[in-house]
Amino acid sequence: MRCPEHKPRIVISGTYCTGKTSLSLALSLATGIPTTHAPTMREILPGLFPGTSLKDCSYAQLLRLGMERFERRVHAEASLSTGFISDGCPLQEWLYGSTRLITGAYPEENSWTMLWKKIKNYRQHQDFELLLAGFEKMAKTYAKKRYDIFFHLPVEFPFVEDGHRPTSERFRKVSEERLLACYNELQLETIPLTGDLPERLGKALDHLNVQPKIPISQAVSIANDIKLKKFDQVQLERRV
Repeated sequence: MRCPEHKPRIVISGTYCTGKTSLSLALSLATGIPTTHAPTMREILPGLFPGTSLKDCSYAQLLRLGMERFERRVHAEASLSTGFISDGCPLQEWLYGSTRLITGAYPEENSWTMLWKKIKNYRQHQDFELLLAGFEKMAKTYAKKRYDIFFHLPVEFPFVEDGHRPTSERFRKVSEERLLACYNELQLETIPLTGDLPERLGKALDHLNVQPKIPISQAVSIANDIKLKKFDQVQLERRV
């Protein structure tokens, strides 16, 4: 148990396009608890593999990106000893990489194209699975021990097909199913938050038994503005 004077270590968990960033920002504004955001793979990509698109990354490069994202998340959270709100957690790093092996990531990929990829790159695929299994153990152990509260955001919002994100609706559905199974495997008690952003924020505050420092509507408005200016402006690669 954590001491009463310590703020909780909170995770806003869920798969792609479920509103994690918006809620983590709004909850931080409403509670005064700092929030952390691991950089996306696309933000990390130019520094590690200049000139390579995310879609064209090899299995080894994808794993390297996931590990780098995990490392940066750990460093950010380690500096916040009195509690934080995490936009996602290492389960997402593992989940996104492992789900790619099942569904692919882009809408045009299906079970047949994935089978062909596996056959064509059999040795790389096999090595990736072995390395990913090790990453899975590390991510699950960290998630189990590091966090106090898991708020889960189910798939409720329409998937944004912007032609850039390395994912698809099928990817999102399968990763959601696998994430729920992971919670059960780790015996994590999760609190689902449903509804629009104000409703989710209100439910989170009720669970934490915290009176908001600013009105919910104001926290939501500021969070949306920050997300638009800071997170939605990340340069996305052009697909050819």
